[in-house]
Amino acid sequence: MTNNDLFSVDQLTIRFGGLTAVDRVSFRVEPGSIFSIIGPNGAGKTTIFNCISGLYKPDSGSIIFKGEDIVGQKPHRIARKGIARTFQNIELFSRMTTMENLMLGRHIHMKTNVWTGATFFRRGSKAAREEIKHRERVEKIIDLLDLQSARNQFVGGLPYGTQKLIELGRALALEPELLLLDEPSAGMNSEEKQDLVFWIKDIQDELGLTILLIEHNMKMVMDISDLILVINFGKSITEGKPKGIQKHPEVLKAYLGEDEVIDHAA
Repeated sequence: MTNNDLFSVDQLTIRFGGLTAVDRVSFRVEPGSIFSIIGPNGAGKTTIFNCISGLYKPDSGSIIFKGEDIVGQKPHRIARKGIARTFQNIELFSRMTTMENLMLGRHIHMKTNVWTGATFFRRGSKAAREEIKHRERVEKIIDLLDLQSARNQFVGGLPYGTQKLIELGRALALEPELLLLDEPSAGMNSEEKQDLVFWIKDIQDELGLTILLIEHNMKMVMDISDLILVINFGKSITEGKPKGIQKHPEVLKAYLGEDEVIDHAA
C-alpha cells in the first residue's frame, strides 16, 4: 500500500465450514475512483463487503483503510472511521418517513443522546442547534437525490426504486469517505437505472467520495467504473479497465460458460 492509497484488501480469506467463500482476494482502490467487483451469483462479492463492514471476520488477510487494518472491528466503529454501505435487500424503517430514515444516518455524528435531546430540547438549546445542523445536511442529500416529493412520506408506501435511493441517501448521511454500494440498481426499472448512473457520478464528483460497487447490470458497471475486479468461486480472475474486462476470455467463460464462449469467439 502506498501513501496515496485510501483502501486496500490483501489476501482476504474467509471460510464457512468446508467452503472457502473468499480465497486470497487482493485489490486496492484509488481515492476518488469507482472500483467495481463483478462475478456470477455466489462468487463471494457480498461476502467481501460483509468483511469490510465488520459483519464477518475473515480467517486471514488484511483490510487497510487510511493506513489502519480494520479487520475484526465492530460495524459501528468502521462506520465512524468513514465507511458506509447499502445492502442488496432494503434495510429501511417502513413506518418512518424519508426524512426520519435519513436522519438515522446522522446518528454517529450526534453529540446529544436520545435522553438529553428529549429532556432538554428547546429553542436555542444545544440539542435544537444540533438538530438543525443535521437536518440541513439531510436536506442537501434530499436535493442531491431528487427526493423532495418523498421527504415526509412513509417509506413503506413508496416505490421500490425510491426506497433504494433512500437507502443510498442514508449511507451518504454518515458522511463516508468510502461508499460501498451492493447491487444499488436491483429492482429498479430502466429509467431509474439510467438516473442512478448520473446520481452515482454526481456523488463521486460533488462529494468527492471513493466508491466500491457490486452490480449485476453490466452496462452500468462498464459506463461508470474506473477499474473492475472479476471474481468467481471466491477467487480473483482478473482486474482491469472496462474495455479489457469485456473481452477477457476467463471473464466470458465465468459468465457464459465454456461452450458459449467458443460460440461467442466463432
